[in-house]
Amino acid sequence: MDMEINGTQIDWTGHSGFLIKIPNGTSKTLFIDPFGLSENAATNKADIILITHSHYDHCSIRDIERIIKPGTKIIIPADVQSKITRIEGVEMQVVEVGDELDIMGIKIQALPAYNVDKEFHTKADAWLGYLIKTNGVIIYHSGDSDKIKEMEKLTGYGRHGNNFIALLPVSGKYVMTAEEAAETAELINPDVAVPMHYGSGVVGTIDDANRFVEICKQEGVHAEILEKI
Repeated sequence: MDMEINGTQIDWTGHSGFLIKIPNGTSKTLFIDPFGLSENAATNKADIILITHSHYDHCSIRDIERIIKPGTKIIIPADVQSKITRIEGVEMQVVEVGDELDIMGIKIQALPAYNVDKEFHTKADAWLGYLIKTNGVIIYHSGDSDKIKEMEKLTGYGRHGNNFIALLPVSGKYVMTAEEAAETAELINPDVAVPMHYGSGVVGTIDDANRFVEICKQEGVHAEILEKI
């Protein structure tokens, strides 16, 4: 099952990966952290690819090469640059926390993503989440993050006609647990919260996603599990 809001289609491609199709004039295709893509997902060619950080399950060169076309724009944090330079025919842009871009009429803001009580994703790494604004829809992809204080700034987007969608990790160990992700969803108050970072064999299971949805329901937050395409 995909999600469609204001004509913007959001598909989960597995783990922390998403395919977003935006009817912005001529339709634009955006991927976030493509990893382990199915044949179906890989038939879509990217106008824009957002990479949150350099770990193999988020920056997969094999998967990126399957979806690029001449002129694909790849947005990355600094430490991903050495990997992406191997790929020919793409336009790479390095961003850091706080940067705001307007690409093909799609507004993209780089936000912080880090752990607060573990060392897998430190604040010093300067890895990213992303806020995407387009076509009357706001999509927040938290990257590999714990619940962090900077997320409080997102509370103004929720439930005010913005169609605010939050994509949050639920697997624990490297990122938030389902319980912590539900706390985050309650904090930022999206119209819909979607679990990610599970189900790929790396870490996390459908049980984590189901637990997240159930806790969100108890807290009055609408959450949905997307089926992998």
